[in-house]
Amino acid sequence: MFYFDTEDKMMPTPDRIKTPDTFWKAIESLSISRAALLRDAKLPSSVFSSEGRMTTKQLFAMWEALQTLGGDDIGLALTETMHEATLPPSFLVAFHAKNVGEALHRLARFKALCAPEEFRMAVEDDGCVVTTAWTYANQLEPDALTDATFTFLVNMVRAGTGERITPKSVELRRGLSERLETWFGCAITWNAPHARITFNTADLEIPFTSYNSELLEMLDVALDADLNKAENTTSLTDQVRWHLRRALTAGRPELRSIAREMATSERSLQRHLRGEGHSFKSLLSDTRHQLACEYLDEPNFDISEIAYLLGYEDQGSFYRAFQKWEHQTPAEWRSRRSDSPDKVPFHT
Repeated sequence: MFYFDTEDKMMPTPDRIKTPDTFWKAIESLSISRAALLRDAKLPSSVFSSEGRMTTKQLFAMWEALQTLGGDDIGLALTETMHEATLPPSFLVAFHAKNVGEALHRLARFKALCAPEEFRMAVEDDGCVVTTAWTYANQLEPDALTDATFTFLVNMVRAGTGERITPKSVELRRGLSERLETWFGCAITWNAPHARITFNTADLEIPFTSYNSELLEMLDVALDADLNKAENTTSLTDQVRWHLRRALTAGRPELRSIAREMATSERSLQRHLRGEGHSFKSLLSDTRHQLACEYLDEPNFDISEIAYLLGYEDQGSFYRAFQKWEHQTPAEWRSRRSDSPDKVPFHT
């Protein structure tokens, strides 16, 4: 039985996301121009180059702009325009899996090649629940992106099995859409606190008619090599930064706790960081600085909340640290950013 209760524990990729050519072709087929998307999302033209990368924040801005340009159901519309033959290997590998469960499992594993996104699956009662989480996100995933992800999963399952499989249930944060309701063909909870899609566990064993063991073996070898390369080229400094971001909301993280998370000793961690030209203290300060600027860019965050999220004991400590970083108070920095038509990155 291919049942699982897993959450991928691989070190996430850095906050640099490449959007496949399939996506750009799909939006063009829907008569949405890249220029308009660039303008509305306030993105640099470099994201469209062959080596272009976006941060999670930029990706979310793009999907919000896409929803404005294409309507509330743009996520479904994009899924309907994409074809298996044009998918990148990291997605194509799922279409040739042995069955539904294996396809979901493979997609979860290889999503690490595409974005710093956690693809979580867990069996609850008689359902396999799928949720996603973005490692570097400071805001909710745009509704259009959630729609695109969930409809892609269902479309993949239907294409692979040759059957019109319907999920057991879907929960979405967005408002009612009759088009989505008809397309999914199952119970949908609208305006839900969390987004998740649940497949019937019995459906996990349904075989894929497109199963191709030889092709899978070739794709697995290539994708494993890419994944290992990505993991091996992630510096210790980047790994520590990632752990710090995760730990900061629970209070000021200590060297001891981060070393334990990384399964190493404090002395070894300090030695390796010095070899890369850093110290734990400097990385903690840099990470707080980066997060502070990201949080201040969000108008719904009060400065007192930001101080708490960064693990400061009081607001005064946050003010003093921020003035050392930016030579101005958090309120002044936020005001100047909001008044500037062309926002520039914070100082490093």
